[in-house]
Amino acid sequence: MEAAVIGSGPNGLSAALVLARAGVRVRVFEAEPTIGGGTRSAELTLPGFVHDVCSAVHPMAVASPFLRALPLAEHGLELIHPPAPLAHPLDDGEAVVPDRSIDATVASLGGDGEAYRRVIGRTVEDWRLLDSAFLGPILRVPRHPLALGRFGLRGLRPSASLASSVFEGEQARALFAGAAAHSVLPLEQLGTASFGIVFLALAHACGWPVARGGSQQIAQALASYLRALGGEIETGAPVTALEELPRARVVICDVGPGQLLSLAGPRLSSRYRGALARFRYGPGVFKLDYALDGPVPWNAPDCARAATVHVGGTLAEIAASERAPWQGRHSERPFVLVAQPSLFDATRAPEGKHTLWAYCHVPNGSSTDMTERIESQIERFATGFRDLVLARSVTTSSDFERGNANIVGGDINGGAATLRQLVARPALRRLPYSTPDPDLFLCSASTPPGGGVHGMCGHLAARAALRRLGVGRSSSSARSPCVARPRSARGGGGRGSSARSGGVAEVERELRRRAPPSRRRRGRAPRRGAAGEPTRARRAHRPRGRR
Repeated sequence: MEAAVIGSGPNGLSAALVLARAGVRVRVFEAEPTIGGGTRSAELTLPGFVHDVCSAVHPMAVASPFLRALPLAEHGLELIHPPAPLAHPLDDGEAVVPDRSIDATVASLGGDGEAYRRVIGRTVEDWRLLDSAFLGPILRVPRHPLALGRFGLRGLRPSASLASSVFEGEQARALFAGAAAHSVLPLEQLGTASFGIVFLALAHACGWPVARGGSQQIAQALASYLRALGGEIETGAPVTALEELPRARVVICDVGPGQLLSLAGPRLSSRYRGALARFRYGPGVFKLDYALDGPVPWNAPDCARAATVHVGGTLAEIAASERAPWQGRHSERPFVLVAQPSLFDATRAPEGKHTLWAYCHVPNGSSTDMTERIESQIERFATGFRDLVLARSVTTSSDFERGNANIVGGDINGGAATLRQLVARPALRRLPYSTPDPDLFLCSASTPPGGGVHGMCGHLAARAALRRLGVGRSSSSARSPCVARPRSARGGGGRGSSARSGGVAEVERELRRRAPPSRRRRGRAPRRGAAGEPTRARRAHRPRGRR
């Protein structure tokens, strides 16, 4: 075994795939009985009802240059795109429902339509210039500085301020606030507008799909492809110290900063250990999964066109809800993120029945039961909802961490997405996936670009590990801008172009800069003899101490 990966979440599996595609012998170690991390599915309520344990809707999977380049459709993955990417109901019985078409969305927003085109439409137009900037480290020279500058002028603003100043009507303001709330930050905080812009741009450029059969199918497809390449996966194999691993030349950890300290503390410098200890987590989530006797009876029928529904009312209400957990409080009228995948995927529930997934943000580590508050919010916009409930499953923030050690205190994003932690994630380093031990790498959502099912943390960390191993470039860096995909696209595959992701290019330039002069002269791969074998035997060893 040349490489070990700790953790089988989408980033861990992606890291293993990059290594396997480059011909590296790799084994993944997963503590839980099933693979997937945040992409697990299970029958949480009643037999025959399949629920997503954590992530449910996957715009980042379509946006990811890495995942799009993989033949995941050949390994069973099908992504379903509902007619509308999301819906946001209001108290007047209507809903704001953006269309995949910018023009149709602009027309539906009336007087705020052209403002929406200026704020969101321009980012959609620039998407193929910006996707690598959104899905890679921030500390690098941008490939398209003008496009990134245009985005940054608005993205660095607080989302509440931008929405209030740019839009005049409550519909557009509420729509933007719901998208910005995916930041899990107070909407008055600098930089939160970037989340609103990016998530709405994703709705137009890539869509907000669900995986047929549940999010577990993303992990299953990644694992199937990995095994086809010769990679190995061990489940029920917790690792509490690096010394427990078989001998490996490099180790990649899909774990949080605290877990990395426990695994490898003595191998790390005191400065790096201090940065990991100071890493800050954001609010947790309280989640409900429902088995329903029928579809949700939304007061606004258009909500049935989307798999994602933002339940929270106006901009002011959403801002108050997202402010509360940062102040240690539980909102009385929480902003609720709802997913209704069974409307578009009949495999999720018995015939005529449905599933529903709903969560709100709460203080980190909270064990407070938010069931009544969440159900009151859904009932507010879907009269008669409670009458359809056959069974429910409750997951508190504490429950999340017990089921997945990476979800510390229920923080599903792997750490607060503050401006500081977007730059220093988890520490201020030019190559954020590296550690002071040159054979040890970090690839969890606590590295850039952060939370979401995109695999880019694993992809970029594994590229760094390949350079350490002296292995040449693999084909895993191919990319194909999602704006070029047809609306009816299905699956996680898609043919990539020969252009490489900007994030990959930046990481490789940094690795070449750090490489010893002798390695730079030799090139990217070890010299080989006439028979194609390396002229210098590879010696398996454990990660060495700090340097």
